[in-house]
Amino acid sequence: MRIAALLSSKGTVVATIRPGATVAEAVGDLARHGVGALVVSADGVRIDGIVSERDVVRGLEGGGALLERPVSSIMSSTVYTCSPEDDTDSLVEVMTDRRIRHVPVVDGDGRLGGIVSIGDVVKTRLGELEQHRKELYDYINAR
Repeated sequence: MRIAALLSSKGTVVATIRPGATVAEAVGDLARHGVGALVVSADGVRIDGIVSERDVVRGLEGGGALLERPVSSIMSSTVYTCSPEDDTDSLVEVMTDRRIRHVPVVDGDGRLGGIVSIGDVVKTRLGELEQHRKELYDYINAR
């Protein structure tokens, strides 16, 4: 399945946060949006980085002062992205190999157009498997 098809059912809304926002603001946004990662973006269109729950937890090793620091201090600035034309099978490989759980979707101009989580990919794959199971069942029982 293509990423564009996945986004058409999931939606293209992406929770973003400014690089200068505090980690405390990021924690609040993660909870409010019910997501595991925020795309860090100064303008909501171009990607500056990504910050995840994992980044926050790892940063807390240094103490509670982390919450007042800017998101840019803990974000991952190397962000692996995909395009709407990519397929979910290749995205699973990238997510598994890179050990990442969230991949922003960008168009040909590098503009943010969605985000895909490992949960989205697994849900899609399970749906595909269920559809194949149903088709096989119908085929066998039609004879």
